[in-house]
Amino acid sequence: MFVLLAGVLCILDVAHSARILGVFPVASPSHHILGNSLLKGLAEKGHDVTMVSPYDDENPPRNGSYRSIVLTGNAEERQRMAKGSNIFETEKKSFSILPPILAVHIKMCELTLNHTNMQKLIHSGDKFDVVIVETFMNDAQNVLATHFNAPLVLFSALGANTWINQLVGNPQPLAYVPETFFGFSSKMSFFQKLVNTVAHVAQLGVNHLYMLPQQDKLVKKYFPNGPSVYDVMYNASILLLNSHPSTNQPVPHVPSMIDVGGLHVKPPKPLPKDLQELLDGAKEGVIYFSLGSHIKSALLPQEKRQILLNTFSKLKETVLWKWEEDSLPGQPANVHLAKWLPQQDILGHPNVKLFITHAGLLSTTETIYHGVPALAIPIVADQHLNARQIVNQRIGLSMNLQEITEEALTDNINELLTNPKYTKNAKSRSKLFHDRLVSPLDTAIYWVEYVIRHGGAPHLKVGGLDLPWYQYFLLDVIVVVSVATLVVLFVLYRSIKKISSVCRKQKKQKLN
Repeated sequence: MFVLLAGVLCILDVAHSARILGVFPVASPSHHILGNSLLKGLAEKGHDVTMVSPYDDENPPRNGSYRSIVLTGNAEERQRMAKGSNIFETEKKSFSILPPILAVHIKMCELTLNHTNMQKLIHSGDKFDVVIVETFMNDAQNVLATHFNAPLVLFSALGANTWINQLVGNPQPLAYVPETFFGFSSKMSFFQKLVNTVAHVAQLGVNHLYMLPQQDKLVKKYFPNGPSVYDVMYNASILLLNSHPSTNQPVPHVPSMIDVGGLHVKPPKPLPKDLQELLDGAKEGVIYFSLGSHIKSALLPQEKRQILLNTFSKLKETVLWKWEEDSLPGQPANVHLAKWLPQQDILGHPNVKLFITHAGLLSTTETIYHGVPALAIPIVADQHLNARQIVNQRIGLSMNLQEITEEALTDNINELLTNPKYTKNAKSRSKLFHDRLVSPLDTAIYWVEYVIRHGGAPHLKVGGLDLPWYQYFLLDVIVVVSVATLVVLFVLYRSIKKISSVCRKQKKQKLN
């Protein structure tokens, strides 16, 4: 009896007081929000949590043990590297911007590994029960789990995509699964499928011929006695995805892929007094306009800014605009500005009738959570795919920034405000989001603890991870079957030719 009780207590101890390292190195506030939400949740469950991030935590959890290791200067360095580039012009440049983007990711990965605070951690001798790494073109950092002799959990700020599917052997049927950076739906035309296939092959080529060799150099530089990147890239016990069928297109998932989309979303809280009074008093309703934490609407081209101002000035609704500067020339009376706004709490206010958004994944998730129709103006990356989802789910409309006109913008806003189907569909989609056995945060916490309890989860890995690429794609089978078929055809051809020759000779003899 005593032995049994001791065993139970050991299991509970592992489940409730594990040492957890979370590495979320991406210098983007939205990425930090996701990682911080997960690690705070783990700390509040009683775990001893260490978070590595470019940002300090202004509101650490009240319960549990939580340590923040800040990669000081990395966020500023990322901004410096982006200085001089206009994010609103990237759509025009297409694939020409890919090389500098890849170079930035490699540079930021090295800045993380080389950072003084990270080096102190690496050489600290600390022990961890699990290492959680945000995967975002930084495969070299997966070696941290091997270094600390702990199971690896990967976290993706996106849903399933080419870059991460290969890490867990997840199938990606190109006939209906579009690449993340295209705004294609699952029902692609022939030309779209052709483009999708070429882009997929190109991404795999870039990853295996350029990115992974560069990442391997970083591993050898900072972990000279450690494994290669190719030895650790498939080590993940589970992969947590910031996705869910209510917000993303349904795609295949292997057992080690866990949907936790929306883990950062919380029920609305009371707003600051001035905002509460503004929204409560907006009898005609409120339109909330924000391009997110990374894209600054103050950098919008002058022409597009003026179109927005002219359109908003004609509306009877109150417009709440996240604007990063002290003033806005030509600001209409019904437009109210703020450099920062509590977006989730605003979207939860009953008077908010429309969300004009860049369609970032966090913003898209939040508008679905709160059941608010959206007008998407995607700028870069996965925003085009998210905007397509908003349209496909009939919870909103989408506009290309380069093609926005005052007339088109006015028509779309009026359509969304006056046609009740968008609000109805948004509320219905919100119900799908909420209809889960447990919350997304509790789901993520459960699976992290699951990996800790079992010392990893190798039983969740699919057999495809152990196959060479030519076997995975059945090239060996195809070659054998093709050769066998050719041999059979050749034998038949020779046989028929010989029989034909004999028949001709016999016929000739009869005639003679």
